[in-house]
Amino acid sequence: MRIIPDSELIINSDGSVFHLHLKPEQLSDKIIMMGDPDRVSLTASFFDSVECDIQSREFHTITGTYKGKRITALSHGIGPDNIDIVITELDALANIDFKTREVKKDFKQLTMVRVGTSGGLQPHCPIGSYVVAAKSIGFDGVLNYYANRDKVTLADFEDTFKKYVGWNPQHCAPYVVKADEELVERIGHDMIKGVTISAIGFYGPQGRYVRMPLANPDLNSKIESFRFGEDSITNYEMESAPLAGMSRLMGHKAMTVCTIIANRLAGESNSNYKGSIEDLIKKVLERI
Repeated sequence: MRIIPDSELIINSDGSVFHLHLKPEQLSDKIIMMGDPDRVSLTASFFDSVECDIQSREFHTITGTYKGKRITALSHGIGPDNIDIVITELDALANIDFKTREVKKDFKQLTMVRVGTSGGLQPHCPIGSYVVAAKSIGFDGVLNYYANRDKVTLADFEDTFKKYVGWNPQHCAPYVVKADEELVERIGHDMIKGVTISAIGFYGPQGRYVRMPLANPDLNSKIESFRFGEDSITNYEMESAPLAGMSRLMGHKAMTVCTIIANRLAGESNSNYKGSIEDLIKKVLERI
């Protein structure tokens, strides 16, 4: 058995994992994830009881019970790099013996649902709608750093997409991955199911022109018109692809669902979306 070196998995002196500051016994196998630490408090406000409330940097975690279900609400901050940290540490909490630093013999599967906000790219994704990332396109490159990425990605989709948009070779190679199909149906059976892009940033990487001109100013128009069979690209965000891809490689169940707070086609946005995200969190609590 491989003993994982201290440098590869840092465990704090109190027995918690390095970034999240969680101990293995504080984690449920049902996890609701979100970018904003304040949304963790919002999610936990619906709990019947709370076991722990831990804050470390942008990572806020509350574990408690909701209608008899033990659930962990956790914030991952913004961006795909944070997802790499969070998923790796959550898997370690579930499947590494922190005393021996060995992989446990019995695998524990986690169920992770990310609740986020997003910008819609299609007319059928209006502001206020809920869009499930049944498939995700990663512009971030995170999955490309791990072995066996080709076993969980959709090569034909990737190749067709790169050719259609004239993919810039200076960008990270995009990858396409499915969310967990059973989880998508359970959580999102009455929601819009689409293809979500995970960008590596919020402004230029999502085609926003504020002051610096874009290297590929026509990329978004190509993205909006792209079709692969019945699939069209419905929305932009920053985390769904690494979440789905890393979870598939590790054997966990994961998906993302976003409330649409901007329509890029119409140039409209809604910065006052608290009610919409609150309703979405309630749905996920009921269905996870």
